Amino acid sequence: MTDQLRIAVNGAAGRMGQRIAALTIGDPELQLAAALEYAGSSRLGEDAGEVCGAGKCGVAITAELSDRVDAVIDFSVPEALDSILSVCEERRIPLVIATTGYTDEQREKIASAAQSTPIVMAPSMSLAVNIVMKLVEDAARALKENADGVDVEIIERHHRFKEDAPSGTALHFGKIVAEQMGQPNHVHGRSGRPGKRPRNEIGYHALRTGDNVGEHTIVFGMMGETIDITVRGHTRDSYAYGALAAAKFIVAQGAGMYNMKDVLGL
Repeated sequence: MTDQLRIAVNGAAGRMGQRIAALTIGDPELQLAAALEYAGSSRLGEDAGEVCGAGKCGVAITAELSDRVDAVIDFSVPEALDSILSVCEERRIPLVIATTGYTDEQREKIASAAQSTPIVMAPSMSLAVNIVMKLVEDAARALKENADGVDVEIIERHHRFKEDAPSGTALHFGKIVAEQMGQPNHVHGRSGRPGKRPRNEIGYHALRTGDNVGEHTIVFGMMGETIDITVRGHTRDSYAYGALAAAKFIVAQGAGMYNMKDVLGL
């Protein structure tokens, strides 16, 4: 197809990068045009299709973006931001940032680049997670008049290899609730004798088990009743499909910062 969108994947040899590359190859609307890795990667020169298990595709993994592409999907590590961001900013290439864990300084660099090129950035690429974020926002807004009588707790589960806790997605859920209901205190786990639960806090609890790709439950606890809003990821493809949807969206946008709400029309 001549009208396929040409996609570059940054971090193509990583677990998520491989899934994005494989799903790009399998999507009739997309073409894997470039696969990028850091300069010292042992996978440089290998066929990206073979690396991701999709079969030979004729695209070698490289350290530099030399071919023309319509969009870049970055699912790498925070340390890789500067190189890919500078290339996209200089060439005005739409960029989907699926990597998390950036510093405030890095976020400022991203915001600056968005003044000249379109960027999608979100704490989670999962379509389901972003829909649930809207549901949580609506629930918090509806309950805010009774905020003193509602206890909010956020429970998240991820695989044993995840290095940060709580997850960025859990923290974002807490931010959404706090913006609507006003809780200033955010507590991470409890132990000992913390005493009676105060009304003005949100509690976070992080579980690390096996190969769980991601599960979040937001609990609104009231006297006599409880609302649990839960979203579960079954495979990493949930994040990959969201990143591809974001790429299809961003190629038609002007310079600016976008999120998954924009992608989903929420």
